[in-house]
Amino acid sequence: MRIAVSGSIATDHLMHFPGRFTEQLVAGRLRVLSLSFLVDRIDIRRGGAGANIAFGLGVLGLTPILVGAAGADFDEYRRWLEQHGVDTGSVSVLPHEQTARFVCTTDVEQNQIGSFHAGAMRAAAGIPLGPVAERADGLDLVVVSPNEPAAMLRHTEECRTAGIPFAADPSQQITGMSRGDVQFLIGGADYLFTNESEAALLQERSGWGARRILDSVGTWVTTLGADGVLLERDGHEPVVVPAVPDVTVADSTGAGDALRAGMLAGIARGLAPEDACRLGCVVASLALETVGTQEYGPAAMGVLDRMRAVYGDGPATAGALVMAGAA
Repeated sequence: MRIAVSGSIATDHLMHFPGRFTEQLVAGRLRVLSLSFLVDRIDIRRGGAGANIAFGLGVLGLTPILVGAAGADFDEYRRWLEQHGVDTGSVSVLPHEQTARFVCTTDVEQNQIGSFHAGAMRAAAGIPLGPVAERADGLDLVVVSPNEPAAMLRHTEECRTAGIPFAADPSQQITGMSRGDVQFLIGGADYLFTNESEAALLQERSGWGARRILDSVGTWVTTLGADGVLLERDGHEPVVVPAVPDVTVADSTGAGDALRAGMLAGIARGLAPEDACRLGCVVASLALETVGTQEYGPAAMGVLDRMRAVYGDGPATAGALVMAGAA
């Protein structure tokens, strides 16, 4: 199955300040601020929703095509993704821009001061899907994940025009979109991914109730955190697939992207939707146990053992179809 993932590519620069921001503020002197914090730790991580999902698909044995925009600093990141099975030939590199970057400082009370620079991501709307499909000799699915909103709209439209099945993963990007644009992003999607808060936000922003949204998509997958995944399909009873229990969470960032990768890898290998969700939950648990969004490595036996322990022999046997080609 040839899958293209359209979405953001970014790096996170996360710093820790061993003090309290509030101690640096002087009462009556807040009209003009000029603050500097001496940090004791910096953690630079690879990220971006599109890159995270593509990474997950790659380590699960597929060769996803990442479609997005990056900057002149992308060389090392490109090598990392390619080492993990991602086709980066459709990433547009802007030589005079930097890859999108989130810079955040956190104090000992978990207060944060952060900034996001879109950088090269602003040019993602200029990337057409036609050449991507031509280079791949056709596409079976395009994942439209969080990105520059204009790029999300363009790639959704191109999928509809070309008759390419697509998965809508709008996330929080819909907050700045019009009602018509939100409806356009999800209408006719073969798969829709949200978490619980995004599901409520999507209904508010689209003006559509849950029934209307489900009528407009093939399959709606809502992540429920520690409670698992809600799988809804028109004509079928809703099913809640339980999460992997007793996970020691090291970092929750990127777990949703890992779940999407696991489920889509299962679908690509012919798993039934419920088994694909189970595989997604297992991959998400590996991501939760690892610091960083692209640091987990789902060794075949580890995934299958966890599938068997949590969901039984049947799902584990189905999961073996996916893990046969995993890194």
